[in-house]
Order: sequence, then C-alpha cells, then structure tokens
Amino acid sequence: MSKLWVRLTLAFVLVTLVGVSTVALLANRSASSQFRSYLSHREMTDWSDLTDDLAAYYEQQGSWDGVGVVFEDNRRAQGQGQGQMRGGGPSTLLADGRGLVVYDGQGRYAGETLSRSEQELAVPIQAGGQIVGFLLSIPPGWGQLQPQEQSFLDQINQALLLAGVLAGVLSILLGLGLSRGLTAPVARLTAAARRIAGGDLSQRVPETGSAEMAVLGRAFNQMATDLEKAKDLRRNMMADVAHELRNPLSVIQGNLRAILDEVYPLEQAEIAVLYDETRLLSRLVDDLRELALAEAGQLRLERRPVASADVVNRAVEAARAQAVARGVALQADLPENLPLVDVDPQRIEQVLGNLLNNALIHTPSGGEIVVAARAQGSEVEVSVRDTGEGIPAEHLPHVFERFYRADRSRSRATGGTGLGLAIVKQLVEAHGGRIEVESPSLRPGSVQATRLRAGQVGQGTVFTFSLPVAAT
Repeated sequence: MSKLWVRLTLAFVLVTLVGVSTVALLANRSASSQFRSYLSHREMTDWSDLTDDLAAYYEQQGSWDGVGVVFEDNRRAQGQGQGQMRGGGPSTLLADGRGLVVYDGQGRYAGETLSRSEQELAVPIQAGGQIVGFLLSIPPGWGQLQPQEQSFLDQINQALLLAGVLAGVLSILLGLGLSRGLTAPVARLTAAARRIAGGDLSQRVPETGSAEMAVLGRAFNQMATDLEKAKDLRRNMMADVAHELRNPLSVIQGNLRAILDEVYPLEQAEIAVLYDETRLLSRLVDDLRELALAEAGQLRLERRPVASADVVNRAVEAARAQAVARGVALQADLPENLPLVDVDPQRIEQVLGNLLNNALIHTPSGGEIVVAARAQGSEVEVSVRDTGEGIPAEHLPHVFERFYRADRSRSRATGGTGLGLAIVKQLVEAHGGRIEVESPSLRPGSVQATRLRAGQVGQGTVFTFSLPVAAT
C-alpha cells in the first residue's frame, strides 16, 4: 500500500467505480423516465382535436368551469360510451396553469396537483399566448409497467449494466498500466539515486516520459555530472595541494637536516633560503583559503560606488616599479567620463594586481602592457593587454583552473602559486561580472614563433573582465 503505483491504481479503480456507477444510475433513471414518457405520449397521439377544443373553450369561458362538456362531446364524436371510459382504461386529466387537476374522467385524481415530472409529460394547452392548462393521460397502475414493457426496460438496463462493467474493467486495466508507466521513471530515479549515494557517480537515467519526468531526468543527470566533476576536482585539488606543499616542505626539511648534520653552515644565507620557502608556503595557504571562500560564496565584499579610473590607476601605479625593473612599458588607456562601478575597490585592485603580475612574468624586456577600460551598456569592461609570448590555443580553456600552468618549466618562485587566475575569476564572478582571455595561436615555424625564439616581442595575451555600473 505504501508504493506509489499501488496507490495510483487504487485511485484509478475508485474513480472508475464512482464514475461508472453514477453514469449507470443516471442512464437507468433516464431510460426509465423516457420509456414511461413514450408510453404516456402514445396514449395522447390523437388528442390534437381535443386540445384545440379545450383551448377554444378556455378562451370563450375564461375558466375551466363546466369543462366536462368538452370531454363528453369528444367521447361521443369518437363513438365511446360513458361506461367504457369509467372502466379500467387510462384516466384523462386536465389541470389548470398551476397544475391543479380540474377534471378527471374517472374521478381518481380530482383536486390533486400534478408533479413537475407529470407536467413535463402532459400536453400543454395555450390560450392567448399563455399556458392555461395541462392535458395528461395516466394509464391504470401508473408507475407499474405491463410485463412486456417491463421486460423491454429490463433489457435496456442489462445492456447499460454490461456496458458499465466492460468500461469499468477496461478503465481499471488502463489505470494499472498508466500507474506503472508513471511510476517507472520514479523507480529508475530512486535506484540511480541509491547507487549514487553508494559512490557510483556514473549513474544516469533516460530522459523520457512526460515533460515533467523528462525535465526531472535531465536535472538528475546534470546533478550526477556535477557531482562527478566535483569529485574529480576535489581529488585533483587534494593531489595538487599535496604536491605544492611537498616541494617547499622538502626544501625546508632538507636544508634543516643539512644544517643539523653540519653539511651546511648556520649562516644568514641559508636562513634566508628557509625564510623564502616559508613565505611561499604562507602565500600558498592564503591563496587556497581565499579561493575556497570565493568558491563557497562566503568571501566578504565591501561594495560601494567608486570611480573606474581611480581603481585602474592605483593598480597600475602599484605595479610600475616592478615593470621598470623588468624593462617593460606599463600604461593606462582610460577615456574620460567613465561611469562609477559598484565594486569592492580592494578586491578589484587585487584582480588587476594578479593580472598585471601575470603579464609582467610573461612579457620580455622591451615589451608593453596596456590597461584599458570602456563603458559597454550597463557594464565597464577592463582589459589587460601584454606583448608577451602568448598562450597556445590548447591551453586557453584551462588558464583559470587552479595550479594550471601553460609553461610547466616555471617554478613557484618565478611563476606564482598557480592560483592567481583562479582567484581572479572567482572575484570577478562574485561581483556579477565575467572574464575572458584571448591569445593568437602560435604555430611552429610561424613569424610569431620565430620572433619569440629571437627574444623579440610576441603577439601577447588579452584578459578582459566586466564590472557592473553603479546605480544612479
């Protein structure tokens, strides 16, 4: 009873039984009523002359007083005697416009009032455009049929009953099939969910059935895909973190062991090496923490309307000393009247700082870095363009992944922690913006590749991100 398909089947059975029983009852009553109406009207098929005479009498007299004369004249005209009419034949009734019986040929219903159903069976008599009476023939034993008539009505009822039973059986079978069909996708989802809960994230379900079940199936499959990706990312991240922490820890542990074994002298130079490794560890831990907070949506942003040019200029000036030391030209290309942006200025300066640091690492001496901004609808687009070696096309989709490097030969000391661009992406998206990267493909033997090998300026890379304009 707790299974959904059983409950649906019982619901179909209940609805079917109620529906069929109701239809059968109404059909039976309607058939009986219509059949009795037919019998009554059969007795009144030759009453056209009588109704005309009654209508003329009412128009002349203005009431039904003494109307029995009309019925006597009608019987004499048809050759019927008084005795014949008072036998066991049908009673001929005349009621006024309110349904009160004013004439009864056999005196059985005089003074009574016709019911609504009897008025519907009667022949209305009109005078002056209004219904002034009802003419009705009531057979002996009204409400009781003759054996042949009752047999005919019983056959009709049996046919209705048989049709109802067949319809009920077919409806129940159809309901059973529909209930199993409706619950089959749910059963598949349940089984797949249990396997996923058991660790099998490869489970998928068919996206078939009704529109709602197809949408549910797609959502389930998307969830399973996301879980599988999250599992892979978590596994890769743990491996990457372990790998990144192992290198500086190995250096620290090895140098300390060498100092303890008096292989290295306890000098300031050796202590400086150990200190640099601890700084690298501290930076890596801080970057991991910040990235985890950003991905979890828990990074605190102190947003307020600020001038776009001020944020860009501060980031450029902060990187200028490093650019001069590397022999790289650094400039800002900012139009006038840039709109205010709704951002956390320190976080956006951090974004620009990471992008500029990345550009300085990959731009050789004599190169150029340009930070530009422009208004674009309800956003301000900021771009950082360098003339460095560029990024091969196969690496572009991965540049925002944590610990990813297009150049695997770079060390953490010269290439950063490998988290800078991942943090940039999370910070930009936390502000409701987006970030993109473009770089020409470098084909072996191309002019750009030849210039790079010669130490000349390359085609470079462009990082572009958007920020929301502050409401005015």
